[in-house]
Amino acid sequence: MSSDELQRLRAEIDRLDEEVLARLSRRAEIAHEIGRVKGGAVVYRPEREAQVLRRITGLNSGPLADATVGRIFREIMSACLALEQPLRIAYFGPQGTFTESAAQKHFGSAPQFAAMATIDEVFRAVEAGHADYGVVPVENSTEGAIGRTLDLLLQMPIKICGEVMLRIHQHLLSKAERLEDVKRLYSHSQSLAQCHEWLNRNLPSLPRVPVASNAEAARMAAEDAESCAIAGEAAAGCYGLNSLARDIEDDPNNTTRFLVIGMHDAGPSGRDKTSIVCASQNRAGAMYALLEPLARHGVSMSKFESRPSRTGLWEYVFYVDVEGHQSEERVDRAFAELRDRAAFVKVLGSYPSAAA
Repeated sequence: MSSDELQRLRAEIDRLDEEVLARLSRRAEIAHEIGRVKGGAVVYRPEREAQVLRRITGLNSGPLADATVGRIFREIMSACLALEQPLRIAYFGPQGTFTESAAQKHFGSAPQFAAMATIDEVFRAVEAGHADYGVVPVENSTEGAIGRTLDLLLQMPIKICGEVMLRIHQHLLSKAERLEDVKRLYSHSQSLAQCHEWLNRNLPSLPRVPVASNAEAARMAAEDAESCAIAGEAAAGCYGLNSLARDIEDDPNNTTRFLVIGMHDAGPSGRDKTSIVCASQNRAGAMYALLEPLARHGVSMSKFESRPSRTGLWEYVFYVDVEGHQSEERVDRAFAELRDRAAFVKVLGSYPSAAA
């Protein structure tokens, strides 16, 4: 390529950068004006953001991947929303956890993020108004449900207004330079389970020490040069650790689902889920009675899980996810019949279905 051709291309990039900046500035001005027009109303609308991202990725013809375009526009929306009202996001910490990564994936980098020591503290922060929204894990594709999150959804007046799917890549991190130099392994119990076969093949005799979180494991490994930790990329950056082995999870499709919780419902976005928790009456055929209205009204169920109710021995509640928004006629009719048949029903929220 000649120097003249190179200069011409660089000049075109400079011109395009100026156009992009001008368009971004105008978008930010409009977002600020929207905040003024709303006059104190809820400024974060998850259904609107989901619609924008779906529309933009649907228009994308490359060469950037849809996921890349989505991340760019998520950051644009995050920065513009901060001009209307800076959001406060509580997440199950500490810093460097997968939950922090999920929170940033959903909200972008503009909000104020606050790490909470327990899932309970995330719920309390949202309920008390100390945080606008919270992000908590609810289930992993290989290890199942997070019971504490389910219990708190039942007990507290919190709404689900979003979900995040995060592919979990586990890395073996250490201050040491070689695998042979480590003498102990720190990790959260779920990550130990997710990497069980890899550890058995590669480090069968290394002592495994369960800790409260992967970020805590990384922190401990940073203070102990003869140890290693299982954690993600974010933790490696936070604690200055080397990667001795990457992607050590046994299931390459290992994914954790996170919930965004708040004090308001999300409106319909066109591709939604609704979560409920219910209890059946103690009589023959009660379980069929719960599920039959969903099938008859064409409401597809994507999750059904039982959990002890904590109100009596061998009594259970059932967590159900269905496709569709509770405001849709078919979903509303199915729920109305379900309420007539069930001993208890609580709608936990309708929210946009997450992209992978």
